[in-house]
Amino acid sequence: MKFDLVLAGGRVLDPSQNLDRVTQVGFTDGKVAAVGDDLAAQAQSVRDVSGKIVTPGIIDLHTHVYWGGTSLGIDADDFARSSAVTTCVDTGSAGPGNFPGFRRHVIEPADARILVYLHVSFAGIYGFDTKIMVGESHDFRLMAPKHAAEVIEANRDVIVGIKVRIGRHASGPQGIAPLDVALGLSDEVGLPVMCHIDEPPPSYEAVVSKLRKGDVLTHCFRPFPNAPIMGNGRVKAEVLEARERGVYFDIGHGMGSFSYKTARAMLEAGFPPDTISSDVHAFCTEGPAYDQLTTMSKFLGLGMPLSEVIERSTVRAGQVLQRPELGTFRKGAVGDASILTLASGEFALEDVEGEILHTNQRLQAAGVVLNGRWWHPA
Repeated sequence: MKFDLVLAGGRVLDPSQNLDRVTQVGFTDGKVAAVGDDLAAQAQSVRDVSGKIVTPGIIDLHTHVYWGGTSLGIDADDFARSSAVTTCVDTGSAGPGNFPGFRRHVIEPADARILVYLHVSFAGIYGFDTKIMVGESHDFRLMAPKHAAEVIEANRDVIVGIKVRIGRHASGPQGIAPLDVALGLSDEVGLPVMCHIDEPPPSYEAVVSKLRKGDVLTHCFRPFPNAPIMGNGRVKAEVLEARERGVYFDIGHGMGSFSYKTARAMLEAGFPPDTISSDVHAFCTEGPAYDQLTTMSKFLGLGMPLSEVIERSTVRAGQVLQRPELGTFRKGAVGDASILTLASGEFALEDVEGEILHTNQRLQAAGVVLNGRWWHPA
């Protein structure tokens, strides 16, 4: 069999197949063609990635990449290169009123894959800025489920779910009501909801109790107030019940939504996140989130094994998206790969409350394969 590209000599780490060894990965026609030890002789192009870690393409389940269309948007391709991300999932930057521009001017020209949780609010997250901060869910006149359903039906190739933001900052006087609108839209179109939560009201318990199997709670390890744990470190009963019925818990680090105190308590209680994501946007790329690999490195520093960190940013994210062709090196899967180094040294990584975690290793980007072709970082 002939391969268009073979990655040779790297430590291939694919949690979807319990694979962790030095071997080769071959790509043909934009797909994963084989994983094995003797592929290079049959390849048109070989990349020597000795000393590197080769994983299925990293998926960042929570990003904001509507660059130029919203003030919080960043450039998807720049981010993908610097963080070895192959799939950016934009979570609510656009709503039904401005999604066409997002698709034409950002999604289609980008090299990196962009999938979307469409906001149920007409213009998405339009008022998130350092100079003005307006929660889009404050105004019920902007809730646009009927229009959103029409946009979803016309764009199911890239729209994977529905976004709504709930909390004192995001929904204010409307409380939990916008979540009810999003859940109704979900029932209509058959796609899951991703729900943002910030400070109360409503409470973490009230929000998570409404979510159903396949829905996602993002900012799941946020600090007090509205943390998933009580003061004694115990996980709240409603949180345990939500996981039992199949709700997914996503990190969504961002500017204010990830606390080491919460993370330690949740990990000690045997409650790891389902997915690790950055919530990268224009106001957290200089800290505290920075990017996807920094967020993943924080979990290494908290003691999570490398294979589990990779799992929660590859195959698990693909499962949440209901896109089993992503996040795996199984034959026939999308031909994406992330090439990483595990750097040694002294690293200081902060959370959103200013706590510094000192760690001796962190992940860094060394290369990207997109749809079976080499696409190296800037």
